[in-house]
Amino acid sequence: MGTVLGTMRNVRWHELQHAYGSASQIPGVLSRIAWGDAPDSDEALGDLERWIGAPTVFDSTVATVPFLWELAATDTVRNRAGALDLLATILAAGNAEHPTWTRAAHDAVVAGRATAARLAAAPEETQPTRSVRAAAERLLASIDGHTCPACPPREA
Repeated sequence: MGTVLGTMRNVRWHELQHAYGSASQIPGVLSRIAWGDAPDSDEALGDLERWIGAPTVFDSTVATVPFLWELAATDTVRNRAGALDLLATILAAGNAEHPTWTRAAHDAVVAGRATAARLAAAPEETQPTRSVRAAAERLLASIDGHTCPACPPREA
């Protein structure tokens, strides 16, 4: 597995849950996003969204967010904008039965704000593409305006 997603093996995925059960499949899905062709990457992002972010977050969501930030920041990933959009979806999602998962997932998304700012500010003529810039700008707006019952108010 190279340096992209290299620390994924340190997560005990089989002990985590997503919407349909064990999160043990998440590393394979993240790998498809990282190295798959465009259709495979898009399908993997859709699977991941259904499993960890829409409409409910899980303990596996918290573990997955840092890898989504890594994928969004890696120039060779085909659907970086999709990874950013999934991060925005996670920030808007929650879990009423597990507010600590909600807060941890939201905190993990917010922790990557500097990456979103860097992607949004990149010159047009270089990577990231316009779609990545636009997704990063949308995510920044979501982060900056985020409020929810599970999260304390953020200082400006």
